[in-house]
Amino acid sequence: MTDLRAPERASDAQPPGRTGGPSRRPSGSGLFRAVWRWHFFASFVVVPVLLVLAVTGLIYLFRFQLEPLLHPDLMKAEPTATQQVAQPYSAQLAAVRAAYPDVEVVSLAEPREDGRSTVFSVVLPDGEGRDVYVDPFAVRVLGSMDPDTTLSGTAVRLHADLMSGRVGDMVMELGACWAIVMAITGYYLFLRGRRARRRLARSGRPGARLRSRHGAVGAVVGVGLLTLLVSGLPWTGFWGAKVQELATAQGSSLWSTDHGAISDPVSTLDESLPHSHLPDVPWAQHKSEVPRSEVPEPGADGEVSVANVDTAVVVAEREGLRRPFTIALPSTDDGVFSVIGYAFDAPTDERTVHVDRYGGEVVDTYGYDDYPALAKVVAHGIGLHEGRSLGLWSFWGAALLCLGVVVSCVTGPLMWWRRRPRGRSSIGAPRGRMPLRATPALTVGILVLGVLLPFFGITLLAALLLDQLVLRRVPALAGWFDRPARA
Repeated sequence: MTDLRAPERASDAQPPGRTGGPSRRPSGSGLFRAVWRWHFFASFVVVPVLLVLAVTGLIYLFRFQLEPLLHPDLMKAEPTATQQVAQPYSAQLAAVRAAYPDVEVVSLAEPREDGRSTVFSVVLPDGEGRDVYVDPFAVRVLGSMDPDTTLSGTAVRLHADLMSGRVGDMVMELGACWAIVMAITGYYLFLRGRRARRRLARSGRPGARLRSRHGAVGAVVGVGLLTLLVSGLPWTGFWGAKVQELATAQGSSLWSTDHGAISDPVSTLDESLPHSHLPDVPWAQHKSEVPRSEVPEPGADGEVSVANVDTAVVVAEREGLRRPFTIALPSTDDGVFSVIGYAFDAPTDERTVHVDRYGGEVVDTYGYDDYPALAKVVAHGIGLHEGRSLGLWSFWGAALLCLGVVVSCVTGPLMWWRRRPRGRSSIGAPRGRMPLRATPALTVGILVLGVLLPFFGITLLAALLLDQLVLRRVPALAGWFDRPARA
């Protein structure tokens, strides 16, 4: 959403470094050029991050369409002439344990649609997780794979932290914080420079059409981008963790606080499950009592009656949960079956039923109505972020938004490339100083953003110190960054 205003003097119309005699761009102290300058420099951090987020987000958005095409031998299963009915999950579970006797099976996910296999998530002896695929008709193990190595699994890891742990998470959070600022400044440039854009377009100025298209795309994408960025902040390692600490101190939480969530978590490609079931969510400091199964006394024959996964499915269906289910299996003698209902397109339908592994009775239930107020907001934010809350509207809206972000990230640098200085050592940044003394509201706005987005505030302060202590004192650097050197 970068824009140019029409030059105020004839000399301004001469692009620097072009033939036709020397020219000098005005240093400019107006707000427009100052905002444009920060918009320009923010792009160095924001554009790479947004490109990664948009491309990986687009891949993840289409994961249920892409992965079966890439792995049909594992993910597709059709009825046979001799077997037209899917077999009980207990039989499928037994097949998995027979094929992989050394693994711990932690959960299963029902097929999302006809013609798909059942997915069992297992943990290997070395602690690594894998997804095992079973033909529900022939009760045959089709194979297994590490979900992190699939196309969508790789996209998720890049989207989260560039597969670089804490450092990558900080880079993504930094880019997201500055992207929020860049979107805000972009709207200012778009609205403030609309008349100049029209004049430049009518005059046939080189690059004017590209600027207009960049601004138009940015104006449409900006609102959705801000929604995605803000709704993604709860996942960040610094902002999300600190806000969660504050929420917990006030007796609330960003995340649902199901006490059954500390059972072994699910581990499938589908991350649209209630996020209390993720292992790295710091919910409520585990203060709630975990639901347990009551171990009965052995009968006359010394045997203990044990319910199975099919019992848990029947109970969950009776309780009104939507299918397909994801079932976390008990890992201890007093553990429970945790059946998670389908809520992909409706966060308000998120609900989990914990079933006693012996008597098959409901031990506890937990759902959207039990969430803290903040967790309800976050649940809806996650649904919007993943393009699933409003059905096909949000799905295709998210897809178009990702494409729009890619277009903005490409056209922005292209605009700079076309107007870049030639023949002199300068990056071609717009010149302008923020009129903070003349506009107290602007100062307050920057301070508020710096507090709400600490990574933005810290890096902005560092940039200002660098500008004052280094760039102004080194003429070569000042010239390169288009910063007037100190006399």
